[in-house]
Amino acid sequence: MTKAKKEFSITFWGTRGTLPAPGELYLRTGGNTNCTELNCGGHTIIFDAGTGIRELGSKICNGVGKGNIDLFLSHAHYDHMEGIPFFAPFFCDKFNVQVWCGTLEGSSSTRETVEELMRPPYFPVGPSVFTADVEYLHVPRWAAFDLTPEIRITTAPLNHPGGATAYRVDFDGRSFAYVTDTESIPGEVNQDIIKLIQDVDLFIYDSSLTDEEFPDFVGYGHSTFEEGMRLCKLANAGAYLAYHHMPFRVDSELDLIEAEIKKTQPKSGVAREGDVIQL
Repeated sequence: MTKAKKEFSITFWGTRGTLPAPGELYLRTGGNTNCTELNCGGHTIIFDAGTGIRELGSKICNGVGKGNIDLFLSHAHYDHMEGIPFFAPFFCDKFNVQVWCGTLEGSSSTRETVEELMRPPYFPVGPSVFTADVEYLHVPRWAAFDLTPEIRITTAPLNHPGGATAYRVDFDGRSFAYVTDTESIPGEVNQDIIKLIQDVDLFIYDSSLTDEEFPDFVGYGHSTFEEGMRLCKLANAGAYLAYHHMPFRVDSELDLIEAEIKKTQPKSGVAREGDVIQL
């Protein structure tokens, strides 16, 4: 008898980058900024804390029982951090929350990164108001470690102003990688990313731009949906989803991008807020 696989699901609570994008032109893709939830056999992993994390936090707090949550930050730009003060489990003493972040320019630790976000004149109270058991942890460059006996975390540095980290999760014979924000270099293959996503079942990738738009955004630290397709093929990945949609990218444009991706990679596409994927 084949042993049943444990649940390994990905839920997108925010797929937008840079700024939230409210309004009817963004309804199908969603307007909340970066937040992705993984359920690994009941263990909750969250990647980034954009505005999408507010609703996720409400869902978690409405659940039953005490829980451990691991929140991994790719970096500290506002669109990946702005939801932290509004994440309900921080204000509930039945939760243990581990906040992880790599080395960033201008910050000496993960704790300092959160404290600097929540201080005057930018915010009225600091993280001292959290009532959960919160632990701040550093992710060393190129870290690879077992989060639990069943969950393996592997990382890679990304080419982004101030620094950023990509993450891969291997669990119960399946794998997912979270790769945003990173600037590609035309004509060059990022071997660090290739190594991280090699043979992965699914990865998300910074697809803020198109190859045509890219020259106007050099230095901003972002990549293109076409580069995501190239990486997917080179790394023999099962599928890729375009992520970190710019606030000017309306639903109809993302439909066209998805159609272009599916011409040659039918299992790949565009990440949309509310989507739930079972691996």
